[in-house]
Amino acid sequence: MVPADLAHALVEAGQRMDRHRWVPGSAGNLSARVDTDSIAITRSGVHKGRLKRDDIIAVGLDGATRDPGQKPSAETLLHCQLYRLFPPIGAVLHGHSVAATVLSACGGIIFSNYEILKAFGFASHEMDVTLPVYENDQDIARLAATIEPLLLRDPPIGYAIAGHGVYAWGSSVEHAFWRLEALEFLLECEMERRQLK
Repeated sequence: MVPADLAHALVEAGQRMDRHRWVPGSAGNLSARVDTDSIAITRSGVHKGRLKRDDIIAVGLDGATRDPGQKPSAETLLHCQLYRLFPPIGAVLHGHSVAATVLSACGGIIFSNYEILKAFGFASHEMDVTLPVYENDQDIARLAATIEPLLLRDPPIGYAIAGHGVYAWGSSVEHAFWRLEALEFLLECEMERRQLK
């Protein structure tokens, strides 16, 4: 049920994320919009650097699998939420880099005056941009319900879950990867900046 080109793009994105050490063990999850009612997402418990075509499965926007016997990522509802709230989103990538995990455990994250902020469509670097950090919750439905009004009130460039990792999205898998890469660069810069202080 997942188009071959979409599955290939997610497999390749997983390999690229693994090379950057953003998805250790079976951490992280990747998805892409198939149509208005369904998405393709990584199966639960698989290493993202070793994904195969069969590890990409289809689910509805309610999170229910379209592939009997297959278990989607535990955080599927967070992906579905983004596609439901923001129709232009074509792909969502979630990783667990060291920088994202450590900084999100320390509270709010503000990026100030970084040139690469323009990767998110801003006209200038001369600004402060907040990366929201939401408290972790193993009840994903409850977490999604908690963050939904916050996402709608002030759509962010991405978000982090405290002590967990970061979510980034874009109009396609490649665009989402590009934005994730920019976000990870910003997080690494913030790590360095704080150590210099």
